[in-house]
Amino acid sequence: MASGYTYEISLKLVRARDGSVPTDPASLTFEHVSHDDILGIVERMRNGSGLDSNASAAVAVGTKLLGEVMIREKKNPLFDPLRAGLHEFIASLKQKTAT
Repeated sequence: MASGYTYEISLKLVRARDGSVPTDPASLTFEHVSHDDILGIVERMRNGSGLDSNASAAVAVGTKLLGEVMIREKKNPLFDPLRAGLHEFIASLKQKTAT
């Protein structure tokens, strides 16, 4: 069993590009293990990033999901172009949202 926090991530289409509401919406659910408290990070982002609540949550969750996969897949060259930039971005976020 992986150590850390295990999250269930869910995504559901609530409105299509044309503004219509689907009667049978597409959805996706998966589990993700993180060494960090993602919900705590979302709260810090909401309080200190200057972004609105939804944007703060999207940035926090997206960054943590991508970052964790990159850590686990450190030998995969797919992520090489992102490594330095993501590391710098996360360091900047931590400074702006420190509590």
